[in-house]
Amino acid sequence: MRSIYLCAPFVVALSIACFGLSEPRSVAAPLSVDDAVATALERNPEIRAAVRRLSLAQLKTTTARSLDDPMLMMRDWDTPVIKPWDLNQAQLMVSLQQTFPSRQKRDQHARLAEDDAGITAFELETQRQEVAAEVRKLCFDLMRNADEARLQVRQSSLLKEALDDALAQYTTGKVSQADVLRAQLAMTRLNEQLIDLEEERDNARAQLNALMGRPADEAIEISGSYALPAALPAIEELEQAAIEHRPELAALHTQIAKSRDESKLARLAIKPDFTAALGYMLMPTGSNARNAYMAEVTMNLPWLNRERHDNEAKQADAATDVSQAELDARAATVFLEIRQAQITVLAAEKRVKLYRDTLLPQAEAAFKASTAAYQNNRAEFRSLIDAQNLLLEIQTATYKASAAADQGMAQLERAVGAPISTTTSRNTEGKSK
Repeated sequence: MRSIYLCAPFVVALSIACFGLSEPRSVAAPLSVDDAVATALERNPEIRAAVRRLSLAQLKTTTARSLDDPMLMMRDWDTPVIKPWDLNQAQLMVSLQQTFPSRQKRDQHARLAEDDAGITAFELETQRQEVAAEVRKLCFDLMRNADEARLQVRQSSLLKEALDDALAQYTTGKVSQADVLRAQLAMTRLNEQLIDLEEERDNARAQLNALMGRPADEAIEISGSYALPAALPAIEELEQAAIEHRPELAALHTQIAKSRDESKLARLAIKPDFTAALGYMLMPTGSNARNAYMAEVTMNLPWLNRERHDNEAKQADAATDVSQAELDARAATVFLEIRQAQITVLAAEKRVKLYRDTLLPQAEAAFKASTAAYQNNRAEFRSLIDAQNLLLEIQTATYKASAAADQGMAQLERAVGAPISTTTSRNTEGKSK
C-alpha cells in the first residue's frame, strides 16, 4: 500500500509534464518555399515602394529634354508722371520670350535622368533579392522548427513508455526513486524545449508574414525538403558571377556613368544659352505708326565666369573618383560575403554527412542496445535515459545542420546575385512532410 502512495506523485508529475507536449498543428494550407518567395515579391511593402520609386524615376526621363517655361512680359513706359492714367501718352508692349539651351545640354540632362532611373531599377532588384533571401532563410527555419517539434513529440512518447515501465518496476523495488525522478525531469525538459520551439516558430512566422505583406499573426506552414549543393563552383567563378549579376555593383557602375555625364554637362556649361523674344508695341497717340513689334535675341556669357565652371567640372571628376572607390570597396565586401557563405555551406554539408552517416546510426544503435539491456535487467534506467537524450541531441543537430546548409545557400545566392543551379535535393530523415 505504501508503494502505491509513493507512486502517486510521480503519476501526477507525469501528467503535468505531458500536458502541452502535443505536436503544434496549423490550419493553414502548406506553402512551398518558392510560393512563399513569389508571394513576398508580389506583396512585400518595401518592394512595392521601390516599384513606385522606379516609376517616378522613369517618368522624369520624359521631361528631361524639355525647355524651360516661356516668359510673358507686359511693359509700360514713358507714362507722364503728372497723368499716370493717360496711357495714350505711354508706350505699351507685350512680349513672349523663350530660352534655348544647346541640344547637347538637353541630351545630357536626359542621360542623367536615365542614369537615375537605372540606379533606381538596381535598387529595386537589390530589395527583391534581399527579401527573397530572408524569406528563404525564414522558411528553412520553420521547416527545421517543425521537424524538431515532431521529434520532441516522438521522443516524449518513447520517454512516457519508459517512465510507465519505470513506475511499474518502482512498485516492485527494481527501480530506484532517483531513476523515476530522472525520467520525470527528462519529460519536463522536453516540455520546456517545446515551449522554446513554439516561441521560435511564432517569431519566425511573424517575420515571414511581414515580408509577405500579411498579418503578423496569420498561421503559416512551410512544406518541402532540405537540399544541399552537389558541388559548388570555384570561388573565382562565384566572384565573376557577382560582378555580372550583383545589383549593388551594377548600381555603382551606373553611378560612375552618371558622374561622368555630370562632368560632361559641367563642361558644356561653357557654351552660351540663347533667349529669343518677340513682342507687340502700342506707341503713343500722334506717332507716325502706333502699331509696332519688337524682336530680341540675348545670350549669356559663361566664359566670363570660367573659373566657376572649371571648378564645377573638377567637382564632377572628383565625384567619379569617389564612385569608383565605393565600387572597389563594395566589390571587396561582396567577395567577403561570398567566401563566408561558401564556408558556411561547406561546413554544414560536412556536419550533415557526419551526423547522417556516422553519429546518427551510432546513436540509434546505442539507444536500441540500452533499451534491450534495460528490458533484460542488464543496464540501469539512467543508461536508457542518457542514450535517449544523446539520440535526441544528434537528431536535432542533424536538422539544424540541414537547415543551416540551405540558409547558407540562400545567403550565397544573395551574395552572388543570381541562383546557383548546381544543387540537388537530398532526402534526409529531417525531411519536412
